[in-house]
Amino acid sequence: MPETTSRRGLLFGAAAAVTAGGLLTACTSNEPSDKGDSSKAADQPVADDKKGKQVTIGFAGPQADHGWLNAINENAKERAKKYADVTLEATEGSNDTAAQIGQVETLINKKVDVLVVLPADGKALTQVGLKAMRAGIPVVNLDRIFNTPQAYRCWVGGDNYGMGLSAGNYIGEKLKDKKNAKVIELAGIDNLELTKQRTQGFDDALKNYPNIEKVARQAADFTVESGQAKMAQLLQAQKSFDAMWNHDDDQGVGALRAIKQAGRDGFLMVGGAGALSAMQAIEADDSVLKATVLYPPTMAASAIDLARALGQGKGISGMAEFEIPAHVTLFSAVVDKENVGQYMPTGFK
Repeated sequence: MPETTSRRGLLFGAAAAVTAGGLLTACTSNEPSDKGDSSKAADQPVADDKKGKQVTIGFAGPQADHGWLNAINENAKERAKKYADVTLEATEGSNDTAAQIGQVETLINKKVDVLVVLPADGKALTQVGLKAMRAGIPVVNLDRIFNTPQAYRCWVGGDNYGMGLSAGNYIGEKLKDKKNAKVIELAGIDNLELTKQRTQGFDDALKNYPNIEKVARQAADFTVESGQAKMAQLLQAQKSFDAMWNHDDDQGVGALRAIKQAGRDGFLMVGGAGALSAMQAIEADDSVLKATVLYPPTMAASAIDLARALGQGKGISGMAEFEIPAHVTLFSAVVDKENVGQYMPTGFK
C-alpha cells in the first residue's frame, strides 16, 4: 500500500493517539540543570530507518475474506520489506482458532524474536499468547485483544467507540441547524462487542445534538449482500430521513446499490473503515456517501514497527521513554471531500 508519511512518522502522525506531553518532552525539553539520570533519556536509542540488529518477526494474521482483513496482511508484509534488518515469518492467514493456535506454536518453536498476532478470537488465543511471553518472545497483540495483558507486551488497534463518536459528531455538525432531524444506522454484526461499541459511540455523540433523533437501526453482516438487503429494509420502513451511518464500507457497497435502486437521495451517508471504493465515491461526489470514518489497517504496519523496536531493544522516535508503549489506540479520523486526497493512499480494496 502506498504511504504518504515516513516510517518514523506513521506511528505518531495520523495513526496513533498519544499524550501530547510525552511528545513535547522528547522534542522541546531544555538542558537539565542536574545532569543525572534524566539527561541519559535523550541518549536512549530509538527505532528509525537506519539498519540495526537483525530481527525475525513472526506474523499470524487473519484469513483475507474481507477487504479490511486482506489489507491487514498486506500492510504487515509490505512494511517488513522496507526494513533490511527485518525477516518476516508469516503464516497462512486463518479464521480457524485451532489452526491459528497451531501456527503461533510453530512460530514459537522456531524461536522468532517477536510475535505479531491478530487473533481470530482473542479469548481463545490468550493461552498461546501467554505461552510465547513465558518463552521470552514478546507479543504485539493486533486489534482483537487477548483476555489478559500478561499475554502481550504491546497492544495496537483501532477505536470502535471512537468510530461511532466521530461519525455521530460529523453528522451532528452537518445537521445541527435542522429542526427535528432524523438519522438511521446500518450496524455490523450485533453479537460482536465492536458493533456494540460503535453504536454506543454514535449514540453518545448524538446526545450533544438535541435536535437529532435516531429513528431506526438495522444490523447487517459486513458483506455486500447483507448491506444491500438490510438497507432495502430500512428504506422501505423509513420514507424520509436526513443522514445515516454505516459501520462498514464493504457492506456499504451493497447499501449504495439499494439506495440507487430505490431512487432515494436527499440525505447524507457516512461510511466506516476507509475502503478505497468509499474514498473514490467521496471524491467523485456523485452519491449520498459524503464521508467515511477510519479504522485504519495501517495498524499492521505500525505493529511491525513496534515489533522491530522491541526486537532491537529500542524505544520509538517521538517519545522520551526507553520502551515502546503498552497500548497504542489509533484515531478514527473522518475522511470527506476536503481531505480525501490525503487519505486516498491508505484506502483498502
